[in-house]
Amino acid sequence: MQPFDGTQLIDIVIIATLLEWVVLSLLRHRRQRGLPQAAIAGTLLPGLCLMLAVRSAMQGLPWYAVASLLSAAGLAHLMDIQRRWTRHTEPAPNESMPNEPKPNIKER
Repeated sequence: MQPFDGTQLIDIVIIATLLEWVVLSLLRHRRQRGLPQAAIAGTLLPGLCLMLAVRSAMQGLPWYAVASLLSAAGLAHLMDIQRRWTRHTEPAPNESMPNEPKPNIKER
C-alpha cells in the first residue's frame, strides 16, 4: 500500500498553499507591511487553479471542468502579469515615455 495516492498528495499541496495565503494575509494585516492582497492572490491563485485542474483530471471529471480550471489559471496569470506590468512601466532614467516630448538638444 502506498502512503499517498496522487490526489491526496495534491490535496496536501493545496492545503499548504491555502495556509500560506492565510499566513501572508494575516502578517500583512497585523504588521501593516508586506505584500498587498492583490500580489498574494496573483502569485498563488494560478497555481491553485492548476493544481485543482490536475486533481480534477485525475478524478475523471468531465473535460469542461478541467478546461474551466485551466482557463481560470490562465486568466489569473494574465491578470497578475498585467498588474505587475503596469506597476513597472516607469522609464529608465535616460529614457522618455512614448507620449512625452523629447528634449530639444542641438548638436554643434
